[in-house]
Amino acid sequence: MVIAKSNTLALQGTEAVALAMKQINPDMVAAYPITPQTEIVQGFSQFVADGDVDTHLVNVESEHSAMSACIGGAAAGGRVMTATSSQGLALMWELLYIASGLRLPIVMPNVNRALSAPINIHCDHSDSMGARDAGWIHLFSENAQEAYDNTLQAVRISEHPQVRLPAMVMLDGFIISHSLDRMESLEDSTAKEFVDVFKPEFSLLDAKTPTCIGAFDGLYGYFFEFKRQQEEAMRNAFQVVKDVGQEYGELTGRSYGVFEALGLEDAEFAIIVLGSAAGTVRHEVECMRSRGIPIGMIKLRLFRPFPAKELVEAVSHLKAVAVFDRSDTFAGGMGGPVFTDLRSAFYESEKKPLMVNYIYGLGGRDLPVELINKAATELQQVAQSGQVKEKINYLGLKE
Repeated sequence: MVIAKSNTLALQGTEAVALAMKQINPDMVAAYPITPQTEIVQGFSQFVADGDVDTHLVNVESEHSAMSACIGGAAAGGRVMTATSSQGLALMWELLYIASGLRLPIVMPNVNRALSAPINIHCDHSDSMGARDAGWIHLFSENAQEAYDNTLQAVRISEHPQVRLPAMVMLDGFIISHSLDRMESLEDSTAKEFVDVFKPEFSLLDAKTPTCIGAFDGLYGYFFEFKRQQEEAMRNAFQVVKDVGQEYGELTGRSYGVFEALGLEDAEFAIIVLGSAAGTVRHEVECMRSRGIPIGMIKLRLFRPFPAKELVEAVSHLKAVAVFDRSDTFAGGMGGPVFTDLRSAFYESEKKPLMVNYIYGLGGRDLPVELINKAATELQQVAQSGQVKEKINYLGLKE
């Protein structure tokens, strides 16, 4: 395996994503600023102004308009991107379903930020989790390197003929977006070769092959069948994510799958986490393992489609599992979104671990190592006693 030449850079997460977008060189980007995403489209607009890309940059009056423009550009056969965050993503809500229902491979970095009210500009995952059932692929990043890598891979995944679905690339607001990080970037020519040229299956601008996109499909049409095909495309995305991640690993030395596991082979209990908190959790897990504590972890990268089968196979032998959710479902005690999905995945399994949910970090609340150790200690007690005292726990609340 020959690793491609790379450049060592110090970039913020937003700058890393903007660089990936420059190397992708999409046909169109519809842009509207919102904290803490603004520096992505601001940085990319500078590449446009400097003539580094051929992209048609569309300045719009809102995020709703941005996604509307993206849908139009993608339906016309273009490779299309945008970026957003928080209330901006919420303003796109009705268009998210249209983009996925029309099978348009739009790629959108989303800088995770809490949804108001109260007004808050800091990180949690409530924005993208609110869109978890909108038919978009969801890839989570731990740091600037993964935000860059995921953005390049998302184009290949989204545009794959067996998928053709839009994709979001998540990076935690401020923690990743505005923190300077060491990373490796591909040469522009290498990145361009990796993402390849987009070959749309249909285009509204192809006069020789007239196409109808977004037509009315009433009571006696095929709406139900469209939705079933959409689900099949999402299922196809599992293998495509793995294949693209392996190919990217052969190119860069950084392979990707649906999740990353640490120490599960000899662990008795484990923590499942996604996003930037994975780095802190990994450090503490490694420290605990060095002291002989039988703990492991999973960093979840792919949230939609949800890798239920893979997760069940990975943790079914454990005595206990703690799921860290940076958002809540407000479902009367059912738990956070990752927790509820994982419990559902285990419903028919004969062998299953005890499960505990920790809601943490809402509105940017910090996750110090003391809280991770607290949760790990409680989880170890669950594993040893075989009893769960509190299924849903709120980690780090003020007294």
